[in-house]
Amino acid sequence: MYVTLYIMHMLTNRIRVLRAEHDLTQQQLAQAIGVIRQTVIAMEQNKYQPSIVLALKVAAFFKVSVEDVFQLSESV
Repeated sequence: MYVTLYIMHMLTNRIRVLRAEHDLTQQQLAQAIGVIRQTVIAMEQNKYQPSIVLALKVAAFFKVSVEDVFQLSESV
């Protein structure tokens, strides 16, 4: 008997931490990267996976690499 193990990948992020370090509101960040505040909220809660373009915008805004903002985690 074979057991198939599926590993789910989840994209987590440090947006809330970076935003706090820069003393920004969700609205201020949203305006800076061209989205609505609800998008920032959803990203911070890991309920929305940003496009590559949006991920790059977030990283560029904070002057860090994409990997410094977003991390790929594995869960079974």
